[in-house]
Amino acid sequence: MTIDQNLLVLLLALLLDRIVGDPQWLWSRVPHPVAMFGAAISYADQQLNPASLTRSQRRMNGVAAIVMLLLLAAAAGFVFSRFFALFGLAGILLETGLVAIFLAQKSLADHVAAVAAALRGEGLIGGRAAVSRIVGRDPETLDEPAVCRAAIESLAENFSDGVVAPALWYGVFGLPGLLVYKMLNTADSMIGHRSEKYIDFGWAAARLDDIANWPAARLSILLIAAGAWIRRGANASREAVRVAMRDGGLHRSPNSGRPEAAMAGALNVQLAGPRVYGGVIVAEPMINNPGRDMATAADIEDGVSVFYASCMVLTGIVFGLFLCFL
Repeated sequence: MTIDQNLLVLLLALLLDRIVGDPQWLWSRVPHPVAMFGAAISYADQQLNPASLTRSQRRMNGVAAIVMLLLLAAAAGFVFSRFFALFGLAGILLETGLVAIFLAQKSLADHVAAVAAALRGEGLIGGRAAVSRIVGRDPETLDEPAVCRAAIESLAENFSDGVVAPALWYGVFGLPGLLVYKMLNTADSMIGHRSEKYIDFGWAAARLDDIANWPAARLSILLIAAGAWIRRGANASREAVRVAMRDGGLHRSPNSGRPEAAMAGALNVQLAGPRVYGGVIVAEPMINNPGRDMATAADIEDGVSVFYASCMVLTGIVFGLFLCFL
């Protein structure tokens, strides 16, 4: 595909994902591609990460595993791309549908907005249940402001790695780039965490995922600032950039803190801070410590509004680039 066709597909995919999202009726009948990636990663884990290995052997096997998985994803992307190219306009539409599957605008916003709706309709118990579907921390440890912070953090972080990064990788490298990124991102979520089992086997996946997400995390700051300007005015936009520049590096991740800090500045709320995962307290600095310490359901809704405006700006940029390459 030529660059203008890539941009056309990406533009259509962003619009399709914004309108349709993840249709549950479809994924209840056929496996989602990310689930197939997960099955491949689980198989590699079972075969190459037995407890009997030394730490150095696990790390070497982890490197080999992620290289093989990424090559498999790149090959699948190349095959799909060449296959779709055989069908002209129909192929463009088919590729649009495939790309839209790997974007997360509507599904992410729906899941985050559901937390606010649950808090309003069912109170703290409903909010905890709703937020537990999108974050890994222990919901029973969260009071209402912590539930709201968790939802906003998930919204900001996943804007970067669920919308901006896949759009960027597809826009530059086409389907091979998109599938490689999604395989890597899925591997990081499955084997990239610092448990005894995966600290060595998942080392390469985690480091590569950090590299792959570096550009999108920084671009997300500007997009969130633009979305904040549209929805909340120039001061919120300036605060998004200022807080991201000041506090974006406080997060344990080299990337996640950037969009989270930008959203914290845009909404004038504190995010991050200490939280509990699997019964273990993870101590982190508070992002935007001068901001309001009592996040509310209204802040979640404002965050979703800024998120959608940021997605709109991203779509507008893709449209502009498409016109430039016509």
